[in-house]
Amino acid sequence: MSYELKSAGALSGESCRYGQSRLLVRGPQRSLDAPYVAFLGGTEVYGRFVEFPFVDSLQNQLGMDCINLGSVNAGLDSFVQDETLIRIARQAHVSVLQMLGAQNISNPYYRVHPRRNDRFLQAHPALKTLYPEVDFTEFHFNKHLLCTLREISGQRFEKVREQLQRSWVERMSRLIEELDGRVLLLWLRYQLDAGAGFPDEPVLVDRTMAEALRPKVQGVLEIKASSAAAAKDIAGMIFGQMELPAARHMIGPKEHLRIAAALAGRMSPMLRKK
Repeated sequence: MSYELKSAGALSGESCRYGQSRLLVRGPQRSLDAPYVAFLGGTEVYGRFVEFPFVDSLQNQLGMDCINLGSVNAGLDSFVQDETLIRIARQAHVSVLQMLGAQNISNPYYRVHPRRNDRFLQAHPALKTLYPEVDFTEFHFNKHLLCTLREISGQRFEKVREQLQRSWVERMSRLIEELDGRVLLLWLRYQLDAGAGFPDEPVLVDRTMAEALRPKVQGVLEIKASSAAAAKDIAGMIFGQMELPAARHMIGPKEHLRIAAALAGRMSPMLRKK
């Protein structure tokens, strides 16, 4: 099977910034004057390695501008702390908010990078007390940290997991409130390779957490997707020569089309009511 081996710059809609936001999101940059729908999310919404993300396909189906505020490696904190993007999403007819992993948020146990939320910055005293034998300077990414903590002690890890899930629900509730509840939650569920430390995406997000948010939003759209490797959906993706391992874990172009169709079916009636 052949692959598109091109530079990231070959993708349409290169990254851009809106206003005073420091977060790079998927372009093309669009006018915010006309009625629009906003999409907030991480790598899947951005459409890494994909020429036409589902947001682009959805714009054609809905007949309304779709503003892609997805950002590679962004987590929930990337948006909660970004007043510009919150303002853009608040002015949208509807905001589609991806349910991102619970591992990539600052919490009482550790602090993450304010924009690249997958990066671990600092352990708080509570985590150092819970795991006194761990040298936290060895970690750069949250998943690596959590996999190690779970290996050392599953029992102690349960305390970390429970806190992450509580923090996630609190942070999501705060963002939904900032958007006046005009939110459709997008729960993209898929699995990585069996050897992955946390094979289920989004990490540590379960149905109880989704149901806790349901009364606060206009709906929850759950889509079971497949990684490009699992769906044999790598052909047509665009990536550099060293990026094949990463591309295999992304969602490919066929899945993006399927996600767009599911979103169109849910959102068209919502927009007609506006």
